[in-house]
Amino acid sequence: MTQIVLVGLGGMIGSISRFLLSDFVQRLNPILGYPFGTLTVNVLGCFLIGLLNGLTDSQQLFIANIRPFLFIGVLGGFTTYSTFGYETFAFLRDGQYSQAFLIVGLHLFLGLGAVWLGDMVGRIG
Repeated sequence: MTQIVLVGLGGMIGSISRFLLSDFVQRLNPILGYPFGTLTVNVLGCFLIGLLNGLTDSQQLFIANIRPFLFIGVLGGFTTYSTFGYETFAFLRDGQYSQAFLIVGLHLFLGLGAVWLGDMVGRIG
């Protein structure tokens, strides 16, 4: 139960951070309406999950309950793209190239397809 509460608190922190940073970046750079705020949080989230994983693996930096708080809670709330980036990196690092390309392809095509389908369903009713 403690881990669930920690993940939930981390998610709140990550979501609020995503909102604030994305909004801040977007107001700084409103070029052609491109979502630089979203790009910023996704890339930063990927960097942070890689950094924290490297620190955890090389220096045993976090106790058991802190890793889910940071990785699933804070970074999951900040951006799930960071988790996707890490999982793809792990496949590549481990030489599982076909799994890496499959996960990228599935996320891209199924994700875009789900957005399209949701949009179509939303327009019907």
